[in-house]
Formats: sequence, structure tokens, C-alpha cells
Amino acid sequence: MNEKDNLELNMQKLVTIVKELESGEIPLEKAVELYSEGVKLSAVCRKQIDDAKIKITEVK
Repeated sequence: MNEKDNLELNMQKLVTIVKELESGEIPLEKAVELYSEGVKLSAVCRKQIDDAKIKITEVK
């Protein structure tokens, strides 16, 4: 996870995490780790989207 990665890359990482969690074939400890990473990544994506909205609003 990297705040400097672009939104598309971060979203793809998030999709991969969700697929792994939904598979139900990973140990609990790994699931908790992935969940935590997913929450952090989700926050990064939300910030990137919010920043983009601000830039678009400023351009208008």
C-alpha cells in the first residue's frame, strides 16, 4: 500500500484483498491482516478521490 500509487492501482489491490477474503480459504490470522490492510487502503483511496474532487471543483 502506497499513497503515491495511483487510484487505479490502489483499487486493484483492494479488489485482490476482497477476493482473497471472500474465498474463505485463508487462515484467520491472514484474514485479519488482509482486513486491516484493506481498511487502510480504502482510506487511501477515499483520500485520493476526495483530492480529485477538490481539484475538479477548483478548475470549475
